Amino acid sequence: MNILIIGSGGREHAFAWKLSQSKKCENLFVLPGNAGTAQIAKNIDAQVDDFEAIKNVVLEQNIGMVVVGPEDPLVKGIVDFFKADKKLKKVRIIGPDAAGARLEGSKDFSKAFMQKHGVPTAFSETFTKATLAEGLAYLDKQNGPYVLKADGLAAGKGVIITTSKEEAKQSLTEMLTEGKFGEAGDKVLVEQFLEGIELSVFVLSDGTNYVILPEAKDYKRIGEGDTGLNTGGMGAVSPVPFADADFMAKVDNLVVKPTMAGLKAEGIHYVGFIFIGLMNDKGNPMVIEYNARMGDPETEVVLPRIKTDMVRLFQAAADGKLDKIKLSINPKSAVTTMVVAGGYPEGYKKGDLMEIPEAEKDTVVFHAGTKLTENGVVTNGGRVIALTGMGRTMAAALKKSQRMARNIKFKSKYYRKDIGKDLMNYFEK
Repeated sequence: MNILIIGSGGREHAFAWKLSQSKKCENLFVLPGNAGTAQIAKNIDAQVDDFEAIKNVVLEQNIGMVVVGPEDPLVKGIVDFFKADKKLKKVRIIGPDAAGARLEGSKDFSKAFMQKHGVPTAFSETFTKATLAEGLAYLDKQNGPYVLKADGLAAGKGVIITTSKEEAKQSLTEMLTEGKFGEAGDKVLVEQFLEGIELSVFVLSDGTNYVILPEAKDYKRIGEGDTGLNTGGMGAVSPVPFADADFMAKVDNLVVKPTMAGLKAEGIHYVGFIFIGLMNDKGNPMVIEYNARMGDPETEVVLPRIKTDMVRLFQAAADGKLDKIKLSINPKSAVTTMVVAGGYPEGYKKGDLMEIPEAEKDTVVFHAGTKLTENGVVTNGGRVIALTGMGRTMAAALKKSQRMARNIKFKSKYYRKDIGKDLMNYFEK
């Protein structure tokens, strides 16, 4: 089977790496891809939301399966585009339609969905430019910390958490009247702050059946000790120590099953990934958010732990046969360190030449913001490259990941040296 992956980040390189290992994968294409995917697939120079260009590639290359990595084309309706086209509707596509992708595309919709279908979540109120005064009055009545979320897509950066009421009020004003997050901030949720440790749970659905993939925890803040600005993710670990069988049974029964039942009740036939961002609130799962795709950099720790053939898994999802698949998981720990360009998540430079050593044993190098030029591989984004280490313990995996991060060379590189260390005592007891 010929397979097309849509996207250009570390997540898409991880998909390409995993899918290329299957005997069922004949030819692999990535649109637009990066310098890493170019080593194991053919990159196609096109935009992820240019559906006509994607159609041409699918037909020209006889593509049998399309895997949609990022959220933007899903929210814009790429699956609906495929299903409405006579020449494309029989192509297997992994990702929800636009109705399903609203779980990520609108935080207001997803919050209302959770409340309607009994999914445990923090209480919140939604405000617009017209109700700004009410929003400011609402903040006056709340105790900090304060959580503000842009309703729409903001590349993982549309959340502000602050202990200052004045900063919260200023941020709400900037989001609603000054376009701080563009159209994504036309509506803003003011949400209850939850105490606890976050984790991400990943569900693959065929519309009726589902499998729960290995869980992960990512690190969103730029600075060590979880300080500074939010980013798209500075690293991740899997497994998560407190996510034992009892906790995951609660996640399944209290979160996943009501979510799947809610989608069915809403008439949404959801095929693809549901990323559930959770808080462990005193041993109980509380949902922070849904995403309609795999996380990045979580994919880079989740996929290396899956032993099941990924093409078979995706075929089963597309064909409504996930109940026929047995998921096999590697018990080893995985840790990913993301190396970023200096200045990220604010202004940063592109085009710096990179030196990338060969991957060591039990490590994988996943390109994110890179580009292949005549002179070699250069930086082409804020989050540049992800280094995943595998080991019997989390400490061993972390050591391998961090050593690779040290050995990568380009100007003004930066990476966090504390990925996973907050969880270490759970693992090494």
